[in-house]
Amino acid sequence: MNIVIFGLSISSSWGNGHATIWRGLIRGLVGMGHSVFFFEKNVPYYESNRDFTGCEGLTLVFYDSFSKISSLVSDTVKKSDVSMVTSYCPDALEASEIIFQSGIFSVFYDLDTPVTLYNIKNGNRPQYIGLSGLDQYDLVLSYTGGKALDGLKSVLSARHVFPLYGCADPFVYKYIKPVVKSKTVLSYLGTFAGDRQQKLEDLFIRPAQSLPQKKFLIGGAQYPPETFRSKNIIHKEHVPPPHHRFFYSSSKFTLNITRSAMAEMGYCPSGRLFEASLCGVPIISDRWEGIDLFFEPGGEIMLVDTSQDVLDVLSMSDSRREKISRRAVKRASEFHTSEKRARELIAILKEGKE
Repeated sequence: MNIVIFGLSISSSWGNGHATIWRGLIRGLVGMGHSVFFFEKNVPYYESNRDFTGCEGLTLVFYDSFSKISSLVSDTVKKSDVSMVTSYCPDALEASEIIFQSGIFSVFYDLDTPVTLYNIKNGNRPQYIGLSGLDQYDLVLSYTGGKALDGLKSVLSARHVFPLYGCADPFVYKYIKPVVKSKTVLSYLGTFAGDRQQKLEDLFIRPAQSLPQKKFLIGGAQYPPETFRSKNIIHKEHVPPPHHRFFYSSSKFTLNITRSAMAEMGYCPSGRLFEASLCGVPIISDRWEGIDLFFEPGGEIMLVDTSQDVLDVLSMSDSRREKISRRAVKRASEFHTSEKRARELIAILKEGKE
């Protein structure tokens, strides 16, 4: 298939979780013999922080003004088998209009479904959703499953909806022996988000305060300076995807925290879950409905509610920790790789086009 995508940014992962998702999926698609065109608007924030230039089988088109490339867009869409628009695409409505007029099979992929539905519920229609909702798209994909799928139908009039969950690219994410001999006891990788901050306080900062002799590691931008008041917390403002595996592998455990709108919907696995698992680091996570669809609680992932729960997990024996790690690696390798998701995507597209 020739697939055209209008998205947020694939070239920069700076404060942008979409980038690593697409890099892995596209590598998987290309490995299956498909080709991809990706249209990305030049935005100063991303343009000055690019950490990806492309890969074989991908044509990456940067543009400043959508109106100036409308002819190129129209020609490219007409030659495609599938044309897709994603959440937070700066020119989603303009791109979708050209796709609908072309008659090419159209797909909307919402990588932020709980946030989309939450904003609409509160009267803040996202700029990537038109007044008619999603009813003109032939197919709608959602990064979040469960109740989110019903919401896309009932609130946004989507006709055919399928989940397409996160994944990780084993080409990028694998265990790397740490350079330093003493590992940090717990790591967390994620950009600042106000609705995650209380959980970060409970599940990361307080455990760090309770274990002043241990080192804790956090990676992510936009945090208020006062966040890391404990001297044993090491903060790295930005960890580019090529360095994620070193980040994960340098810690005995890593923490997953889910944004509130996503946790309320459930079935919302962050790509970080799969990345860390492939790197062989056991995951400590907050709870949400459906997490057992992806990893077995207690056997492949540890679920916590309080600071004490985290401390209890951190005190487990090395033998048990390593057993959890092996099982999680096996699960992620079999069911949650970018190649696996790419095959799921193609199967969904073929079913939708029939």
